Amino acid sequence: MHIIVCIKQVPDSAQIRVHPVTNTIMRQGVPAIVNPYDLYALEEALRLKDRYGGRVTVLCMGPSQAEAALRKALSFGADEAILVSDRAFAGSDTLATSYALAAAIRQIQKDMAVDLVFSGKQTIDGDTAQVGPGIARRLGLQLLTYVSKIEGIDVEKKEIVVHRRAEGGAQILKTRLPCLVTILEGVNEMRFATMGDMFRAARYPLKVWDKDAAGIEDIEKVGLKGSPTVVAKVFAPQPRAQKAERIETQTGAPADLAVTLLAKLFTRYPHIEREIRKQAG
Repeated sequence: MHIIVCIKQVPDSAQIRVHPVTNTIMRQGVPAIVNPYDLYALEEALRLKDRYGGRVTVLCMGPSQAEAALRKALSFGADEAILVSDRAFAGSDTLATSYALAAAIRQIQKDMAVDLVFSGKQTIDGDTAQVGPGIARRLGLQLLTYVSKIEGIDVEKKEIVVHRRAEGGAQILKTRLPCLVTILEGVNEMRFATMGDMFRAARYPLKVWDKDAAGIEDIEKVGLKGSPTVVAKVFAPQPRAQKAERIETQTGAPADLAVTLLAKLFTRYPHIEREIRKQAG
């Protein structure tokens, strides 16, 4: 069984900065970490490897600094790591990123078939949760999002059973492999790196693919040219100067509090009362 885990090196969200002109994230001088959600995906892939055997390949698109993220993944037990890096990818949005990663996965498939593709549910810098589904759509893979548990895999039948978080409960789904799975936070706990894997990660001859090695057929679909997303404005929310108002009643009963609250609300916002009365007939 061959599992690919897509990871991303992201800026530490506590020290993130945004370029005032291009509205893109400025990574220079900002500490970088492995996207926390991707670590859950990596650990889940490693557990399947421990249980069923096979290989785990970690794939990352980013600048040369992202090598550190891949070596960290290798230290946890991944077998292979590939960095897709080229100046042509700079400024890629989720559409362009999914195009580039899907092309790289096709290149990997030429050497070894891929049974599963894992990713975190989203990244902490963009928070769009679109790259995983985008890769699945481009590769024609069955998509299983927000997976909270992998029940098991039938290697012979090439089937997987997962638990998926859904509105109001959970779903138990079964589908055929290959497929793409996005993993929720908190489903596992990342293992500690062993000394042997740490030494192996430090010595590993990391594969770095440019746009040609990654199999990019249309250069217009990557980078800023291939990114239709336009960020109009990025800003931090302003703290509210208005202080919280304390509401008290003589009895303190919930019904009296509700009546007092509604009275204050309708006094301050009379249009709300008019709208409620109008809907009530």
